[in-house]
Amino acid sequence: MDRSNGYEGIAAEFQAVRTAIGARHVGDWARALPRGAEVLDLGCGSGIPITRELVNQGLKVWAIDASPSMVAAFSANFPSAQVACEPVDESNFFGRVFDGVVAWGLMFLLPSDEQRRLIRRAAGILAPEGRLLFTSPAGSEPVVWNDSMTGRESRCLSGTEYREILSAGGLTVIREYEDEGGNHYFDAIKKAVP
Repeated sequence: MDRSNGYEGIAAEFQAVRTAIGARHVGDWARALPRGAEVLDLGCGSGIPITRELVNQGLKVWAIDASPSMVAAFSANFPSAQVACEPVDESNFFGRVFDGVVAWGLMFLLPSDEQRRLIRRAAGILAPEGRLLFTSPAGSEPVVWNDSMTGRESRCLSGTEYREILSAGGLTVIREYEDEGGNHYFDAIKKAVP
């Protein structure tokens, strides 16, 4: 069974075609965190370009990916970062709390129920004032399509449902935007405990 949603089989091809799309936006997000903040990169792939941008902004990165080939590439690219080869739905997220969590290009690869669960779990591992950034197409209705690289089914919830799940998890959406590749970003912050 492929625990990487088809990405293990196309790891080399994916790394060869992955562009810098998203890096600038992730860099802007990372600059809002304190230097040295600890961030979890979910579905990190090889780490290029997203983790590279986090590291360039002075953040300490922990990462998870279910593809052994991607994890090997990540380890070669970022030997001082902690990385685990496991599906996000089985991860204990290193058993710790983070200042930020990034899930770039991951959410829509998961079944709808797992997306809901992952957002709740990410909220649970964020420190107060911690930030969650994830991408998923956000329309007024849920959408299902086939991933362009793996051919596997991808899906997104409606933008309204993503916002409701975030709010129920104690997160407030502070920004939504799209990048040059048409990726929709949800940037949310965890409410401080009074």
